[in-house]
Amino acid sequence: MADFHEFYPLRRHNTLGFDVRARFACEVRSEDDLVAALADPRTERLPLVVLGGGSNVVLTGDLEAAVLLMRIPGYQVESRDDAWLVTVGAGENWHGIVGRTIADGMPGLENLALIPGSAGAAPIQNIGAYGVELRERFAGLRAWDRQARRFVELDCEQCAFGYRDSLFKRAGRDRYVITSITLRLPKPWRPALAYAELERELAHLSEPTPAQIRDAVIAIRRRKLPDPEVLGNAGSFFKNPVVSKAQRDALMERHPDLVSHAQPDGSYKLAAGWLIDRCGFKGERAGAVGVHDRQALVLVHHGGGSGTQLLALANRIAATVEQRFGLRIEPEPVVY
Repeated sequence: MADFHEFYPLRRHNTLGFDVRARFACEVRSEDDLVAALADPRTERLPLVVLGGGSNVVLTGDLEAAVLLMRIPGYQVESRDDAWLVTVGAGENWHGIVGRTIADGMPGLENLALIPGSAGAAPIQNIGAYGVELRERFAGLRAWDRQARRFVELDCEQCAFGYRDSLFKRAGRDRYVITSITLRLPKPWRPALAYAELERELAHLSEPTPAQIRDAVIAIRRRKLPDPEVLGNAGSFFKNPVVSKAQRDALMERHPDLVSHAQPDGSYKLAAGWLIDRCGFKGERAGAVGVHDRQALVLVHHGGGSGTQLLALANRIAATVEQRFGLRIEPEPVVY
């Protein structure tokens, strides 16, 4: 039998800091722990929820579920002619992995520094920041297939990555439990500096090192984003909408200062934070929840509130943006 705890408090297991409980919860520190937990009668009769760092979830109330707290460690390196392959346990802290790979002379993750959460959660939303997405540094993963009742390995194509999207947010949402991921860090290293904000931050350096790029990303993020240890949040709450060139040009006619970024396929990614800011929501407070006063893309929890209150605010924001700009912005976090 797995070591489940009944009515387990989840406040410190979600970065929004909502005070909810799980009907049952247990820590998973190995694949054997996972197999035992999934064979437990409590996981057979209740929905299953896997939490890593809890940085991309909104818990709307007590979970009548069996919650697995993913803590599997691991860090293994294979050096090949063209790349390093780094396999890390799903429970490893993502930012810690970024720092460790750079310290070990294997750059490539520096643009993804300070993204909260665990390594196992990174593929679920195909994390990305400052011009780099996980899928560009991804080789594969290992997961338990609840349907086939065995461990499987999935490559980049099978994970069906999209913008803040993957197989695991769609058809595979309740099917797979990720236990490790393998990153592919190319040799030789080439810095990714196309993102304008990052380029400005590093303008004083002619050839920035991986560590300097990481530090610049950390500095930018800390200026814009609140620390969840101080103010509850789930990072960027909404996805940046992607539109056609015609849609972007039409919006630019009415809003010349619209912030947009050209994509390789000819489409444009619009800054959802800019859209929300223009609707007047930056810094708004709705009881115990609100919008961050420095970054309108971030919804915050001041304490004593609930996930349902936060979602009500999010829905109001989305409706206002759609009414003003004709665009529907979608939330990033998974809602339970």
